[in-house]
Amino acid sequence: MDLISTDWRADAEHILPDLIDLRRAIHAEPELGLQNPKTLAKIKAALAGLPLELREGPSTTGLIATLKGPANGRTVLLRGDMDALPLHEDTGLEYSSLTDGAMHACGHDTHVAMLVGAAKMLCAKRDQLAGTVQFMFQPGEEGHHGARFMLDDGLIDPLPDAAFALHIMPNAPRGVFSGRSGPLMASSDVLTITVKGAGGHASMPHDAIDPIPVACEIVSAIQTMVTRKISVFNPAVITIAKISAGTTNNIIPETAHLLGTIRTLSSQSRARVAEELHRLAPGIAAAHGCSAEVHIEQGFPVTICDDRAVQFGKTVVEDMFGPESWITLDTPIMGAEDFAYVLEKVPGAMFFLGASHEGDDWRTCCGLHSNRMVLDDSVMARGAAVHADITERYLAEGFAA
Repeated sequence: MDLISTDWRADAEHILPDLIDLRRAIHAEPELGLQNPKTLAKIKAALAGLPLELREGPSTTGLIATLKGPANGRTVLLRGDMDALPLHEDTGLEYSSLTDGAMHACGHDTHVAMLVGAAKMLCAKRDQLAGTVQFMFQPGEEGHHGARFMLDDGLIDPLPDAAFALHIMPNAPRGVFSGRSGPLMASSDVLTITVKGAGGHASMPHDAIDPIPVACEIVSAIQTMVTRKISVFNPAVITIAKISAGTTNNIIPETAHLLGTIRTLSSQSRARVAEELHRLAPGIAAAHGCSAEVHIEQGFPVTICDDRAVQFGKTVVEDMFGPESWITLDTPIMGAEDFAYVLEKVPGAMFFLGASHEGDDWRTCCGLHSNRMVLDDSVMARGAAVHADITERYLAEGFAA
């Protein structure tokens, strides 16, 4: 494919049909978790013949494809995640998932296609690049810590000078980018509380120690704890999403189990929540003659975007598509992202790209993680172009632009 234009927009539109084909092929064969061999094979086929050095590690099917320009300057990393979600697709698309119980309902298929597009365009202009580009194709974003594994495997060693990622948003204005400095997305931890009492006959609760009302009291107390122990200026969200206990109507069970999620926007708030939960649940349980065990499984850290990187990306987007194509988000999103692991080590930013269909009311579109989520493929040209322009300009100018 011959790309000779100096206009990233024109180049991206030129290769858009290839990106659409790749995205739909990946969409039809979604894979879960850290092992995405079919997706990896499609990526390698799309990158074949390009002047890239490929690195893989033992823990995942993640891939780092490195492009070295003629100058020994800065290094920038671009990331696209690869894995799907465990749900049944209900879109009716002709390229719907052929894999039972798996669907690309978070747009990772588009992330891969946009990153491949950027790789093709940047490889075509390799001689103009003032440094090195790392294209990070990452599995296991959906709760499997894929970015952390790739870092631990040494695939991103030495670390780049900056890192950027794009994330599609189906319920956002078509073709509009958005982002913010500081916390963009929350940390995400799994909370499990086991309340242990003493089982007995349901008709004689005085001869047992019923853990169910104690568990219910803990749920209510958690919400009070959040409003009274956690600063409103450094907030937390704790949702108990599952309560399980008992086997039938006439038996008081010995245990009750709570399962939930903890979301915070700073490491300080995250630590405070854990401290308070370990005090609160056992204390309430003890007051009723029960015991309670609290277990917190740490998930992704807070996704924190460097202000210089955000302003840099905003400038690139507005120069390319006009000021109406950028929105600065007023507040973070309480979802979580494992690109946070990269941003803990490297200054950078993640941006969102609206992918609602032209003419649709984006406010009513199905959101991320819906099994009826659909996207407008054509916005991938904008994503690929911004990837390429951010790369070229950062390598030439750093964050001074």
